[in-house]
Amino acid sequence: MSTAVVIGAPGEHELVEHTPREPAAGEALVRVHAVGICGSDREVYQGNRPEGYVRYPLTPGHEWSGTVVAVGSGVPASLVGRKVVGEGFRNCQVCDRCHEGETTLCTAGYEETGFTQPGAMATTLTLPARLLHALPDDADLTAAALLEPAACIAAAALKANARPGERVAVVGTGTLGMFAVQFLKAGSPSELLVVGTRPDRAELSKKFGATDFRTRDQELPDDFDVVIETAGSASAANTAASLLRRGGRLVLTGIPAPGADGLDPTDLVVRQLEVHTVFGAPPDAWAHTVRVFGAGLLDPLPLVTHELPLDEFAQAIDLVGSGDPKVGKVLLRP
Repeated sequence: MSTAVVIGAPGEHELVEHTPREPAAGEALVRVHAVGICGSDREVYQGNRPEGYVRYPLTPGHEWSGTVVAVGSGVPASLVGRKVVGEGFRNCQVCDRCHEGETTLCTAGYEETGFTQPGAMATTLTLPARLLHALPDDADLTAAALLEPAACIAAAALKANARPGERVAVVGTGTLGMFAVQFLKAGSPSELLVVGTRPDRAELSKKFGATDFRTRDQELPDDFDVVIETAGSASAANTAASLLRRGGRLVLTGIPAPGADGLDPTDLVVRQLEVHTVFGAPPDAWAHTVRVFGAGLLDPLPLVTHELPLDEFAQAIDLVGSGDPKVGKVLLRP
């Protein structure tokens, strides 16, 4: 039987029978292979996501991979049978931001798969075909289920514009931090430092290409060209800024709690730091991610620690919020 997870209200979910929706014009029907769970999904379940960024009842799931099984009119038939991943933001395509390629800044309002539109915690997902990115035929779909968070970090890497031979650093050692290490490593830096709070992440960081690992309580340098912050705390942002040389480039990807203290504007001005931020991933970041993944330069599988069936959604949510250092990326398999 085809099934789907439905969150009717915060803290309330059920597994229901799922009827695939046939694709309309411009749409594709995807058979879901795997779907990842992150902190945002936990926010949806607990009711902590900001108003306007979730709509109940909802089938969650914004990190996914699958295979196209049908397409609507206006979509090339050659897409059927292809392994794919897909963008989440349902941009309008006509506002000035969309025309600039900044689809995550669409002025028509926020709509995203798994938050305000049906997500991938179901046997199938129907969505606009323009959001899909085809994968190589031999792609590992389990690994590909992590390409959504990877795409967010690809957006950061593109904004950082790290050049070969530069000294680069990553603050944060979770899933996003480990993807940042891999993207920066692909750019041939002369040095790649990872800064975190967990010494046990040193081995994995170096496996992905870090040349040095330090915890935040150790002495840290202050002369890096590029730093990507992925931890989502005010202290992490300040640590990231402190690592930079004068005129260095900082990209913030984490979202601290509301009211958090910000970076010192005097320091930013005097040292002439270049600061960028990322929320989501526009099409160019997705294309970059799929290209790097297809080239074998991005390896998500070591980050996966748990794979559960769809009917163990509650257990998966608990795992994600457990704080257990042995819990990495959790996947559900419809």
